[in-house]
Amino acid sequence: MCPVYDLPGRNPAWLPVVTVDNICDVITSSFIIISAGKYKNFIILAVPIYSLVRYASPTFKSVYRSIMILRRSLAPSQVNKRPLNDSNQSKRACVKYNDHLPNIEQNSKIDDKSTVALSIYEQNIRNILSKPFKVPIANWSGSSFSRALGVRRDGIRRPLHDPTAPDALILYIPPQISAHDILKMDKNKILVHVVVDPALSKILRPHQREGVKFMYECVTGVRIEGTYGCIMADEMGLGKTLQCITLMWTLLKQGPDASPTIHKAIIVTPSSLVKNWCNEIKKWLGGRIGALPVDGGGKEQVDKVITGFVQARGRRTVDPILVISYETFRSHSSLLQNAEDIGLVLCDEGHRLKNCENQTYRSLMALKAKRRVLLSGTPIQNDLLEYFSLVHFVNEGILGTAQEFRRQYETPIVRGQDSCATDAERKKATECLEQLISLVNRCLIRRTSALLSKYLPVKTEHVVCIKLTPLQTDLYLHLLKSDMVTKSIKSDDGKVTSNALAAITLLKKLCAHPDLIIDKIMNGTDGFENSKQLLPPSYIAAQSKKKLMIELSSKLMVLDTMLAVIKTTTTDRVVLISNYTQTLELFERLAKLRNYTFVRLDGSMTAKKRAKAVDDINSPTSGVFLFMLSSKAGGCGLNLIGANRLVMFDPDWNPANDDQAMARVWRDGQKKPCFVYRFLATGSIEEKMMQRQAHKKALSSSVVDCEEDVARHFTASELRTLFNLRQDTISDTHDKIKCTRCINNIQTKLPPVDSDCTNDLSCWQHCADKRWLVDPVLKQCWHAGISMVFYQNSTIHKEKPIVEEDNNEVDKKEEENSIT
Repeated sequence: MCPVYDLPGRNPAWLPVVTVDNICDVITSSFIIISAGKYKNFIILAVPIYSLVRYASPTFKSVYRSIMILRRSLAPSQVNKRPLNDSNQSKRACVKYNDHLPNIEQNSKIDDKSTVALSIYEQNIRNILSKPFKVPIANWSGSSFSRALGVRRDGIRRPLHDPTAPDALILYIPPQISAHDILKMDKNKILVHVVVDPALSKILRPHQREGVKFMYECVTGVRIEGTYGCIMADEMGLGKTLQCITLMWTLLKQGPDASPTIHKAIIVTPSSLVKNWCNEIKKWLGGRIGALPVDGGGKEQVDKVITGFVQARGRRTVDPILVISYETFRSHSSLLQNAEDIGLVLCDEGHRLKNCENQTYRSLMALKAKRRVLLSGTPIQNDLLEYFSLVHFVNEGILGTAQEFRRQYETPIVRGQDSCATDAERKKATECLEQLISLVNRCLIRRTSALLSKYLPVKTEHVVCIKLTPLQTDLYLHLLKSDMVTKSIKSDDGKVTSNALAAITLLKKLCAHPDLIIDKIMNGTDGFENSKQLLPPSYIAAQSKKKLMIELSSKLMVLDTMLAVIKTTTTDRVVLISNYTQTLELFERLAKLRNYTFVRLDGSMTAKKRAKAVDDINSPTSGVFLFMLSSKAGGCGLNLIGANRLVMFDPDWNPANDDQAMARVWRDGQKKPCFVYRFLATGSIEEKMMQRQAHKKALSSSVVDCEEDVARHFTASELRTLFNLRQDTISDTHDKIKCTRCINNIQTKLPPVDSDCTNDLSCWQHCADKRWLVDPVLKQCWHAGISMVFYQNSTIHKEKPIVEEDNNEVDKKEEENSIT
């Protein structure tokens, strides 16, 4: 780089330095040459004429005038046309050169010999100048797929991205056409490759590349003729969001006919994930496309935004993606149902559409967009009819009507899943199941979280059974014997009454801590009549001072011990999850009592505060130890990789809710081994809920995961026995699975070598004594009330056989572990 000093009154301008061999380059260039050396191989400054002449000094203007008087006939394009024996022309050329090159003697005589020599020299110069232009940048190579401004295209269609590039993800390959046929074909009808943007394909993992290709084939009608929908049923953490963003970006930018496949797309999602979707689109696409978020607000404002989105036309639409919540869509669906250019509808957490009779489902079905993608890690949550609703939404009519589906598939499959089913019923169920799977798998893709074990640290899941305290047991039995429960467990028509549902909620809260139902105990209402006398005087006194008595709940004692051990012996952070905000308040009181730093996320928080809470737990410098989360408000879509231990304090009837909540820490970006603990009150309604979850998961495994041999542990009648308390067992669930690997509650046979935490509890490790536990933190919590632990890892592994330790060594370890 060299400065230009011939601009009076201005700072020196730095311009690139180039080298030329002939001053004739000045003639054909739009640049002024300022000499800095001799005429051959001299260094020059290339300055645009139009930008410098106006401000040039007198000396510079003199040079400019001298250059401009050179005749165009001296330009290389004109000199090359002259005959080589034209000596007069050569002489004139030499004279012209000598007039402007001060280092050549202008008065020297030119004889015949010098004329011949000069002609040879001229020929060499012409040969040099006749070479094709080359960009003066080292290692520069142009792309045949880039568009050059001002260069006319040859009219031949080309794909947007190079299909021959390394690791190119090709979604569509046009049929091969011979060169002879191409000459006869209309250039506007030649099909091209559809290639995923390299910026995305280079970050997609193998299973994600497979998922993008599967969805593209579904929405373009390749897999099922005449249908254009699919279900992305990958489990949590496998990158469903990234795969769908890749699909949308590809459809919005290219197609086999060298034009966009769609012009607009709608993403319908829970309200808590509207901003998250916009952030993910910006993250992966870098602002190359606009996403319009719509979540609540005034009706007029929302109508204005949606109307603007609908009325936008053409390929230059500023925001071609609309991200809207289910509630807002339902309220303003009439504005979107008549839109003709919406090419794709994507429904996140699609299991919300499990009921084909609700208003949201009908509103979405009324959209004219034929391409529909539904995301759900749990497509089956309760029964097969919900599964039918999801498939019917993406590909209407593929399974017939709801009545036909129930008669042909649901009834025989459910009968065959029962543990008391006959051989004929099981055979019939297998045949129906195979037929249903073969039909649905053409539009459904499902991968389990086992794939994450290749990319993430090991995750260990624990199901911890904890005995109730004497006070909890007395209150539990008192409620079961109350008139509220005994008279209204079932009505005359066999349906569970509202009083029974309320009793279930009270039992669940009682398993957490008596503080959650203390108002009903003190007032003697809702089945707790005359139960105040069961409370110890110290508890009544503590209530008047709003003091937390941890020792009245075994689950809270185990949690308190666990947090103390983690805080003092590790650098781990903990996520505490519950279904009730009352329990979160209980966590807060415990954290303040022990001086633990914490953040809390529940339904009362705004989107901005939610983002701040997530940033606090994920930031390594924040110092936050606990993250308290309501599974109802924030169990979906959050990445809490700053923590690596998670406690699920109480279960939910729906296994999907628990699975969603427990997947918050074991996600992309996690660097530490993860530990998940699920607390259950031994012999109580919580174990019944866990068993019901296992039954639902077995049904889902049969239909969605295509597992042929799913264990049948529970009968339908056993699952209905909710209102009893087993005090004579260390785990009602362990008894129900009829474990053959344990003798006298001692595991004598290891689980199958290929089992992991995605299998049911019969394939987990069973520990009725802390000696067999691997987690040292859980070992030190055993004396707080643990009766049984099931645990399993996320990866396939082989463990050494269990060898009974020497009694003396066991006693020493028990003494060491009892000191916390």
